[in-house]
Amino acid sequence: MAKPDGATPPDAPTKRAAPERVAAFKTGLSAETRAAAFLMAKGYRILAKRFKTPYGEIDIVAKKRNLIAFIEVKARARLDDAAHAVTPRQQGRIIDAAQAWLMAHPEHAEFELRFDAILIAPRRLPRHLLAAFDAS
Repeated sequence: MAKPDGATPPDAPTKRAAPERVAAFKTGLSAETRAAAFLMAKGYRILAKRFKTPYGEIDIVAKKRNLIAFIEVKARARLDDAAHAVTPRQQGRIIDAAQAWLMAHPEHAEFELRFDAILIAPRRLPRHLLAAFDAS
């Protein structure tokens, strides 16, 4: 924030995010919005979006009957490329983040749990991969 004399205070952020990072962030938000709408059309109720933990982030937490689905959303130019984008390291972080979510929401601890992925590509319907990976 500028001071009345036009000078920038020393603690003001002066760096801007790289344009490619801004574009990736916007693409991710758009993909997550599409994925949430797709899930709602399939009868899921969205419980959380972009749930952040010290371990990582869960893109979407959704509920359908007695199931809680932790969903990773991947957007790529092609659906096949998106399918390969959920790495084993990322899966571990999502599993750890899901445990943190369950600690914060113990009322859902007895529900069936599943780790899904939703793949997003331009001019394609989203692809929902049920049980894309497991916690074992």
